[in-house]
Amino acid sequence: MGIKEKTRQLVEEFDYFDDWMDKYNYIIDLGKTLPLIDEKYKTPEYTISGCQSQVWLHAELVDGKVIFTADSDAIITKGIIALLIRVFSDETPDEILKADMGFIDALGLKEYLSPTRSNGLFSMIKQMEMYAYAFREKR
Repeated sequence: MGIKEKTRQLVEEFDYFDDWMDKYNYIIDLGKTLPLIDEKYKTPEYTISGCQSQVWLHAELVDGKVIFTADSDAIITKGIIALLIRVFSDETPDEILKADMGFIDALGLKEYLSPTRSNGLFSMIKQMEMYAYAFREKR
């Protein structure tokens, strides 16, 4: 399943909820499914700057696809990075770099997240894109 299909599926899942608190709870539930980062990557080198809470992100290229793992010390942030990993992990660097970020608006994340969490969201996306760019250039 490609990025377009993954984002379409996420938007459908979020549309199921009428209340934003239900969406918040769903984001928290997504955090429980997060492929956790190895403890050896919980260092400043893998910390995403621009996030209010601690977020660690690691990526590796496996058979031409980027595999992300992460963790956070905050439950909402953990859910947000889990959502992004669901979209971008197991995709090629080019697919990640060409991805349409319109799904962020479609999910309502910019509208309902606090300004600091919204900044953190975009810092997470930027870091994921930087990994993809580095892997693409390495080829």
